[in-house]
Amino acid sequence: VQLQAFGGGLVQAGGSLRLSCAASGRTFNRYTGWFRQAPGKEREFVAAISWSVGSTYYSNSVKGRFNISRDNAKNTFYLQMNSLKPEDTAVYYCAVHPSYIDPRSTHYNYWGQGTQVTVSS
Repeated sequence: VQLQAFGGGLVQAGGSLRLSCAASGRTFNRYTGWFRQAPGKEREFVAAISWSVGSTYYSNSVKGRFNISRDNAKNTFYLQMNSLKPEDTAVYYCAVHPSYIDPRSTHYNYWGQGTQVTVSS
């Protein structure tokens, strides 16, 4: 599975960005997720969605501001980020896993290369 994430950038606090992650090489992935890693910190869970049912999961820090979605036909999933805060600044990674997993864990099999999101105050 190859994952390509894009859509990061520089935005002012309160602004919005939409990240996209295109998956190729495998057509079925049970869970897809977004994670982020800020400098000097561990990678942390942001959001996840089950591919077939569409159940969503969010970290408390982004709940109500971020929305994860997927387009099965395009094998692509998205992270709409609204009301961005400086503490959202990080490299964002997309990931997929082919079978059951705790969607909040980092034990996904496949990872994208990361895209930088910088939120200025």
